[in-house]
Amino acid sequence: MLLQLLVTGLVVGSIYALVALGFVLIYKASDCINFAQGEFLLVGAYVSLWLITSYQVPFLLAIGLTLCVSLLLGMLVERLVLRPFIGEPVISVIMATIGLSSLMRGIIQLFWGTETRIFPDIFPQTPVTFGGVVVSQVYLWSLGLAILLLIFFSLFFKFTTTGIVMRAVADDQQAALSMGISVKRTFAITWAIAALVAAVGGILLGNINGVNSSLAHLGLKVLPVAILGGLDSIPGAILGGFIIGVLENLAGGYLDPYFGGGVKEVMPFFILVIILLIRPYGLFGKEIIERV
Repeated sequence: MLLQLLVTGLVVGSIYALVALGFVLIYKASDCINFAQGEFLLVGAYVSLWLITSYQVPFLLAIGLTLCVSLLLGMLVERLVLRPFIGEPVISVIMATIGLSSLMRGIIQLFWGTETRIFPDIFPQTPVTFGGVVVSQVYLWSLGLAILLLIFFSLFFKFTTTGIVMRAVADDQQAALSMGISVKRTFAITWAIAALVAAVGGILLGNINGVNSSLAHLGLKVLPVAILGGLDSIPGAILGGFIIGVLENLAGGYLDPYFGGGVKEVMPFFILVIILLIRPYGLFGKEIIERV
């Protein structure tokens, strides 16, 4: 049972890490938390499912089209909703993302309803056995894709010009402007990538659990992941995702039977409170001390 829970936790944790990457990117670029991240995830899941079931688009092509839609959606949201708030207090931007979250959820429910929809069988259904642990192939594919994307984005931010520009803007916007870097363009790229990684997470989770509006709640559930690792740390988001995913599944397996259920759901927030008490800036976050 322990190995089974660990494997499941690693799979879910890898997807959490992917979605948390969006939180970290937006926080690093604009110092605000995007409370609409869960809705970006939901849009990705519904669009890909809609393309596959309504138009019989092949799975890989549907993923490609969904990622294009998510990139455009991220840039559109940044241009129409967030850019007017440049220079405004951070709390105004956060409230805007909360309003955006409600608006997007309403539109999604208007188009696709609230009932649970199931992806057709895309991955092989025969389970794989590792050392006595039976693992569904959809879990293995999800884990592999999530890790691949996490490696890709880690290399992207470290070695590509766009990634270095994004890091420069995140570190010091005024210095970036003085070097001729377009901060507005960088913001648009940041939101586009945040929407893209959320969409991938939505597609993977949708294949595991089905798709309904409750999938958006994962947006808030992933927030402890980002805070655990440090809101401004990409490696922290990756490690935090795996830690939360594993602990959540262990709590569900070992504690839920004693408490009648629900421990698995509150475990991420319990860990969040503990971490904030010990390390308010997360495991890898920068400690900022303001002297007055």
